[in-house]
Amino acid sequence: MNKSRLEAFSDGVFAIIITIMVLELKVPVGTSWDVLKPLMPVFGSYVLSFVFIAIYWVNHHHLMHTLKNVNSRVMWANMHLLFWLSLIPFVTGWMGVNNFDKVTVAVYGCVPILSGIAFTILTNEICRTYKEQTKLTKAIAKSNVKGIWSTILYAAAIPCALYIHPLLAAVLFISVSVMWIIPSKDIERALNDD
Repeated sequence: MNKSRLEAFSDGVFAIIITIMVLELKVPVGTSWDVLKPLMPVFGSYVLSFVFIAIYWVNHHHLMHTLKNVNSRVMWANMHLLFWLSLIPFVTGWMGVNNFDKVTVAVYGCVPILSGIAFTILTNEICRTYKEQTKLTKAIAKSNVKGIWSTILYAAAIPCALYIHPLLAAVLFISVSVMWIIPSKDIERALNDD
């Protein structure tokens, strides 16, 4: 398979995920500011998830540029990632309409953990397509360390949501987003060196 087909398919799934999420934002009846207040939790969860999906899209884009050979293991690892990401609209909507209830926030936290694991599997499968370790595979491995920290913070958010306060879990979600908002330049530099 050509890597451009894999990229195009993945980009389509990312676009559909964002489209489904925005459709959860129901247009209120009325023109006063008060009609927007009940939408704030839904809008807040949408913004959080939009940033989450955007970060994954940017990092997926960078990762696809490192890909030289597409094999079935890479394709299935990519599908595994897209599966977990496709659940984001559901958990986003559920969390938003239930005003960030602790159970919904905890379940929301499970999807980023599983997405992160899937992304790590995908990066490892891409690295396996290289016959030897290069600057690029080292750069990819370095980004996996940030992925491990993200998984730890997402995992910590679940008991925070259930036993302390859902707002603390949201702070942890936002912290992970801030950590990833600026993509690592290591992969770009390694690509330019090759």
